[in-house]
Amino acid sequence: MQREVTTVWSRCLQVIRENVPEQSFKTWFEPIVPLRLSGTVLTIQVPSQFFYEWLEENFVHILRKALDFGIGRDGQLEYSIIVDNGNEKNRPLTVNVPTTRSPQTAKPDNVNPDILKSPFQLKDLDSLSLDSYLNPSYTFDNYVEGDCNRLARNAGYAVATRPGVTAFNPLMIYGGVGLGKTHLVQAIGNTIKNTSQDKFVLYVTSEKFTNQFLNAIKTDTLRDFNQFYMQVDVLVIDDVQFLQKKEKTQEIFFHIFNHLHQSGKQIIMTSDRPPRDLAGLEDRLLSRFKWGLTADLQTPDLETRIAIIQKKLMAEGVYIDNNVIEYLAHSINTNVRELEGVIVSLMAQASLNRREIDLELAKQTLRNIVIDSDKEVTIDAVQEIVADHFGITVADLKSKSRKRELVYPRQIAMYLAKEKTELALKSIGYHFGGRDHSTVIHAIQTVNDLMTEKPEARETVEKLKAYFK
Repeated sequence: MQREVTTVWSRCLQVIRENVPEQSFKTWFEPIVPLRLSGTVLTIQVPSQFFYEWLEENFVHILRKALDFGIGRDGQLEYSIIVDNGNEKNRPLTVNVPTTRSPQTAKPDNVNPDILKSPFQLKDLDSLSLDSYLNPSYTFDNYVEGDCNRLARNAGYAVATRPGVTAFNPLMIYGGVGLGKTHLVQAIGNTIKNTSQDKFVLYVTSEKFTNQFLNAIKTDTLRDFNQFYMQVDVLVIDDVQFLQKKEKTQEIFFHIFNHLHQSGKQIIMTSDRPPRDLAGLEDRLLSRFKWGLTADLQTPDLETRIAIIQKKLMAEGVYIDNNVIEYLAHSINTNVRELEGVIVSLMAQASLNRREIDLELAKQTLRNIVIDSDKEVTIDAVQEIVADHFGITVADLKSKSRKRELVYPRQIAMYLAKEKTELALKSIGYHFGGRDHSTVIHAIQTVNDLMTEKPEARETVEKLKAYFK
């Protein structure tokens, strides 16, 4: 039986070789393995779902001609597609698919759609598969909207509901570290994937894209690489700034970008800076980045930080008092990632120490994180050092007292808080008994004037600053 199927396939290959270029024959037909011949049905094994689709899209008429010669007019072709390469203990998983008679039909109706979504591997390429590489936990439901991200979030949702149709193509989201760029673009991808199951959504970092490209060059599979990305319906590429100074990678991305855009496919990108500041990228690529919408993510404001904490705690099923939430929101204003990290650490501390989450635990946790990560000091540390220097208590700094022996240290503490932390004036005022930002501005100006007029004041401030070096 095996000799018979081998003989039939050899006859088919004679016809195919006469009708396709040599390179195409080596790429697309030499890897095929003839499995069996059952009556007039020839079953051949192909290495991937993509491989099968490429044959059906480009060589179906030649295959028909080959079957006529090898078997006869009644000859039929069946594909055995490897959808899981298996391992030493498990054999490769395959699915059988009958050939279509039309090159326009890419996915036959009688194939389990879950099988078609199974990971497939292009020859010698790293992780090129129908897996979208999206994290399902990133959704719009758990993405907190605020003034800092409203434009980007609304544009993203518009793209998610009408990919490739809106004017936001490409959509470029930029912002600093930990502000939620990846969360937002993956939320877009997950929404499209869940509502438009016929669309192939792919999330990839620019680093992975570059590594795949370099590997394709090394293994002489650049055509496979290119064709794979050409079939994507929604391409989400993270951190495009890392394409800087990679000329060949930029060139291939430029052609993929053009093809997808001209085909009405959606392109979504993130960057740590706006396109105009992306030095090291080709002008023709930068100009295309500006075709659609560029939206930035800013540092979350106080209200958004409070909402993020509440949302995170709700998701974890944890309740803490509002005063603790407010303290955390006022104490951390760098980025969302750090804020969420502190919340996780706080919950871990409470669990390990078997105690309630209160203000003291929040202060202790925040202090430990700052020390461990060698970041800038907290406002609590500023208050403690200033209070100790002047022989008063932190409670005195926060009190409503207007005594001179308290007002002067309080003003210096506010000045140092502005110098040594990244807190907004409103948050600094919060930590000093709920004072408003105008009081903080007055304190900073007063200390500046005193340092100019009185050497002893400058000496005091410089001595206190030395504690934070």
